[in-house]
Amino acid sequence: MRVRGGRRPFGVRVVAVALPLLWSFVVPAAQDTALTPVEQAEFLRTARVIRGRPIGIGVTQPWRLTLTDGRLTHEAAFNMANEEAPMKRFDDGTFETNFVDAYRFNIAAFGLAELVGLGDAVPVTVERIWNSRRGSLTWWVEGAMSEGERLAQGLEPPDEAEWNRQMYRVRVFSNLVHDTDRNLGNMLITGDWRIRMIDFTRAFRLWDKLSGEGDLDRCDRTLLDGLRTLTEDGLEERLGSYLTSSEIEAVIDRRDLIVVHFERLIAERGVAAVLY
Repeated sequence: MRVRGGRRPFGVRVVAVALPLLWSFVVPAAQDTALTPVEQAEFLRTARVIRGRPIGIGVTQPWRLTLTDGRLTHEAAFNMANEEAPMKRFDDGTFETNFVDAYRFNIAAFGLAELVGLGDAVPVTVERIWNSRRGSLTWWVEGAMSEGERLAQGLEPPDEAEWNRQMYRVRVFSNLVHDTDRNLGNMLITGDWRIRMIDFTRAFRLWDKLSGEGDLDRCDRTLLDGLRTLTEDGLEERLGSYLTSSEIEAVIDRRDLIVVHFERLIAERGVAAVLY
């Protein structure tokens, strides 16, 4: 078994943070759904930036950019994080070896989500240069609030069963990418109660362990099929510009563990109790 890291969280880290109200909780703007993901990606790559201002939260200091192509005006989050260190010590006394905090993981997360059938759960993200800095540019989720804001306001989803199905997908994907910084601020909820995951700059660790196997009780059938069909060659073709060969290998290792985990649960509990 390959051991690739120094610090191994035992579950998906959830950090309660106080966030300013950055999103009003309304039905998403119509222009968000007017473009296909391919068209959104082209807009992000080519539209002119007419305004930029710091978002004001997050250790990676992302920016909120306003873009226009003359017909459509929309906003996006620009992240320039690019830190690597043999060892990173944190304020709580823990540490991580082979530490990476990189914008390229935002692009890789979107690509991987599409490959496994979760493209709508991660906003479209591309690579772009702005103000002579290279970074990831992510389609702004209009009319959304963070999970932290939802909890602070005491709001409950109107369809608990559907909410739980979405949360199971989030847990599987978080284990697949081994994100060490999943928190209440980087899970957004749209006006129609769809979950959108953002900010993966501390994902794609080199560990061949799952961060929260105990949280994996159920799985979407399409997602499990998508996991089963993942190959190193396919990941290299789609994500090779943003993930190293070791990072791709680690994704495959965790994929194997996730598939084996659910196959064991199916054998113990039956298909209907595990898959939906």
